[in-house]
Amino acid sequence: MIKSAAPEQLAELPGDSELVPSDNELLLSRRAVLKQIAGSTVALGVVGSLAACSSGQPNAAVTNSSATNALATNSATSALASKLPLKGRIRHSVARWTYSHLSLPELCQLVQSLGFSAIDLVGPAEWPILKQYGIDCAMCNGAELNLVDGWCERKNHPELIKRYLQHIDLVADAGYKNLICFAGNARGMDKETALTNAVSGLQQVLGKAQARGVVLQMELFNSKVDHPDYLADSSAFGIELCQRLQSEHFKLLFDIYHMQIMEGDIISTIRKHHQYFGHYHTAGVPGRHEIDDSQELNYPAIAKAILATGYRGYLAQEFMPTPVTVDGKAQSLAAAIQICDV
Repeated sequence: MIKSAAPEQLAELPGDSELVPSDNELLLSRRAVLKQIAGSTVALGVVGSLAACSSGQPNAAVTNSSATNALATNSATSALASKLPLKGRIRHSVARWTYSHLSLPELCQLVQSLGFSAIDLVGPAEWPILKQYGIDCAMCNGAELNLVDGWCERKNHPELIKRYLQHIDLVADAGYKNLICFAGNARGMDKETALTNAVSGLQQVLGKAQARGVVLQMELFNSKVDHPDYLADSSAFGIELCQRLQSEHFKLLFDIYHMQIMEGDIISTIRKHHQYFGHYHTAGVPGRHEIDDSQELNYPAIAKAILATGYRGYLAQEFMPTPVTVDGKAQSLAAAIQICDV
């Protein structure tokens, strides 16, 4: 039987009025940010064309090489970052897969130009690139089998235990902290059996995680739109698993997009159960795109609620950018960072 965690005392948390962003903050939507970056982007295009002409390479201005894309994105976003410095209260990150049109070095340069220094969901093979650029891996991956074969199925335990014991050492040796894990799909399994199975398997690796200072983070997904049959599709399931494991080295990756689809009530859930949440992901609902005023979630208010809990981990952007151009995608990330930078 899944039971809800007892609500924390909320006396020390700010009231709703303190969590609602001011008019000025609300004006800092993606639309407003894009206006500020537009001048830099246009100027950059002119400079790029002139440089191409002077070099005697007329095709250089329209070449879509990764180096050209990286230079354009880096220069344009650097101009934006200088106009809109980050406040330093939110630790920002971005999911690697959502910006896969860039090479990892290009994404590192984009991240640096926007004034933050972390990327989510990068595996051991690419950690040397992150270190070259001074970028933290805010959420490591690579130990999982996949998204559908997870800890809730006993037949997966031997291989998962082997892989996680190895990766815990890799994460710790690299100086990182967070390692993602997944519940997997039900395939007819009831929730109680799933919880019992997950506890049995995870207990065999959490001792190693504690000894090495690594935190396993199980991501909560929606099962309505993106991940049909996924078991950890509610905060209640994840919280119950945390309570049974009783380990500070097992937390939940609270994906705001997924949980809005499944249950809503995001700020209240964060206030009541934040002690179980070790990491946060963002995206717009519906669509999993930009987090601006084209979607239903109030991300400045959510970011304020997260800060009010005393959380000092990362808030990672995991939306799929809608623009077609490399520059447009970079602008989407710049805008999202500003929206959450409360």
